[in-house]
Amino acid sequence: MFNIFFKSLRNRKGTAFLTIFSISISVTLLIGVENIRKGVRKSFSSAVSGTDIIVGARGGSLQLLLYSIFRIGNAPNNLSWESYNELSNNEKVKWTIPISLGDSHRGFRVVGTNKDYFNFFRYGNKKKLELLYGAPFSEVFDTVVGSEIANKFNYKLNQEIIIAHGTGRKSFLNHDDKPFKIVGILKPTGTPVDQSLHVSLEGITAMHIDWESGAPPMEGQSISAEEALKLDLTPEEITSFLVGLKSKIHAFDFQRKINTFKEEPLSAIMPGVALQELWNILRTAETGLRVITWFVLFAGLLGMITALLSGLNERRREMAILRSVGAGPGIISFLLILEATILTLLGIIFGLFFLYMALFILQPILETNYGLFIPINSLSYEEFIILGGVLLTGILMGIIPALKAYSQSLADGMTIRL
Repeated sequence: MFNIFFKSLRNRKGTAFLTIFSISISVTLLIGVENIRKGVRKSFSSAVSGTDIIVGARGGSLQLLLYSIFRIGNAPNNLSWESYNELSNNEKVKWTIPISLGDSHRGFRVVGTNKDYFNFFRYGNKKKLELLYGAPFSEVFDTVVGSEIANKFNYKLNQEIIIAHGTGRKSFLNHDDKPFKIVGILKPTGTPVDQSLHVSLEGITAMHIDWESGAPPMEGQSISAEEALKLDLTPEEITSFLVGLKSKIHAFDFQRKINTFKEEPLSAIMPGVALQELWNILRTAETGLRVITWFVLFAGLLGMITALLSGLNERRREMAILRSVGAGPGIISFLLILEATILTLLGIIFGLFFLYMALFILQPILETNYGLFIPINSLSYEEFIILGGVLLTGILMGIIPALKAYSQSLADGMTIRL
């Protein structure tokens, strides 16, 4: 019986191939959307850990989260160094990490901070940043680069690099008179840290000490790197800062204190709450993608049942011959259900193959360009349930042509229709 089935399928290999291909593409989209959804959530959730409050200029909570942690977008304004010092010395504060943004290096963000960044910043399951080579910056023109930057440009320790003004991928304003030296390369984290270049706050100040209102110095008015080191490099303002509290029960009180800060308008957010707001916004898009992929899958299965039904008229003689040699209606119906099952199963197998091949190819591209790490994992329990549902749906689709074949008589099969 299986020999007859495969020979019959071979005679219709073109239709069978298109059916398998359409189902495999549907499965690739269905499971791929789930993997991307989980990967995006994991990448965002693991980007920061152990931070109780993020403080920045007055603005939206999501905007503050995105530019402070994920290096996406720009701050509407900066906050003064005096305000930072006052809030960081609050009795409820255990540690703070100042962050200054606004410059870039070959399309990657430059993060101005201090050594507390390496001591207190956590990601994932409260993992500490570790250096693959070198040490944290100690001099004004030292820099520590993320693993992705080091790998992409093949950077080594003690190599000099130039930082550009602005955050665009291409900049015509470079701080080429004040090069930075690579003193450390961080281990991979799977977070935006990998795509960041870290310098001291004094280094940020030194780069811009001869700039006025975002414009480079006029000819003859520039200050060299050696001259800048002799000046006061205390920053006047920063972009934002992360806060770790002595006790989490003070989070709401400290947040309220910042939101009602009289010296200047500030915003304070809790990373977990802001992330939940982000998921709420994306939930509609996620649902829409799921609905679309299920419709694509349904279209693939509908194509299969259409091919089976349209092929029945061409296979009437085949069915009649089988019945004439002793195959009952049940056997013929079983062959059609088996055909639908095999086609669906092959579609699932090839769909998974296409999915993992696509993940293998796109994973480094997404991580480099968008900071999103989509892990290549084995199928989860939920995904097995989804694939089981796809297979069951394919089998149910095969019942329709099977019932039609079952109802056909031997005489009908031997009759020539004009």
